[in-house]
Amino acid sequence: MDSKVKLIIILLLLVTSPVIGQVNFGNNPNAGSKFKANGIELYFEIYGEGQPLLLLHGNGGFSGSNANIMPQLIKKYKVITVDNRCHGQSGCSDELNYQLMASDANALLDHLGIDSAFIYGHSDGGIIGLIMGVKYPKKVKRLVASGANIKKDKTALEPIIVDMMKRYAEIENPVLRKQIKLMAEYPNMDFEILNNIQAPTLLISGDRDAILLDHTIKIFRSIPNSNLSIWPGSTHFIREENPKKLLQELNNFFQNPFKKPSTVDWAKQAAKQILPNKN
Repeated sequence: MDSKVKLIIILLLLVTSPVIGQVNFGNNPNAGSKFKANGIELYFEIYGEGQPLLLLHGNGGFSGSNANIMPQLIKKYKVITVDNRCHGQSGCSDELNYQLMASDANALLDHLGIDSAFIYGHSDGGIIGLIMGVKYPKKVKRLVASGANIKKDKTALEPIIVDMMKRYAEIENPVLRKQIKLMAEYPNMDFEILNNIQAPTLLISGDRDAILLDHTIKIFRSIPNSNLSIWPGSTHFIREENPKKLLQELNNFFQNPFKKPSTVDWAKQAAKQILPNKN
């Protein structure tokens, strides 16, 4: 594998250190547990009290990937983190796809007796969150998805990343190979299916994300109750680049009434005031 490919893989799988203060997020026996879902064991951790907030990590990450924002989140929410299958301490399976991973997340909420939760998913986690909004709408109270895509090709992703992922067979580590293969082969969803997401949804993207802006905007326009936040001077790794801004976005969206203002509606009202009545 050439050095450029190795560098891109490292960047794609970038996660923060799980150790914040005295809490080893992602490997904390005091907060961690396992349960069986869809034929494998899933590892999860729970912190704090309040409205349930399920955090879904990206490809190559684990339940400690959001460690740099966890201390603030657990002051406001009952935070549930999970190692997706074939990640962290969770079991693995021959088949790995996002539909199965969304089913795992739904099973976790069932296991915990949670009827609906706030969900924040980044990258692969955002894909899983979108699928949950379609397939398990009652479980999704509000959804924030950052750096998410619903296609796997060059209409959705930067071309160099698509080309790199297609070389997954060259990767020596079997788990890493399976993770990159996941991104090379999935997702492949129709935009129309996103019309079925009824939960208020916030889509976040860096203006220099791995996900093309046109693709993110098309996702935004496909979800009825959605807002869009494009971060200037930002890449795919928004949590590392600006954790304070991410916390602000999450809290504003989860804690305030959902609004979907329309400039067109404003213009129609203005027209009634300033234009002659043709009737």
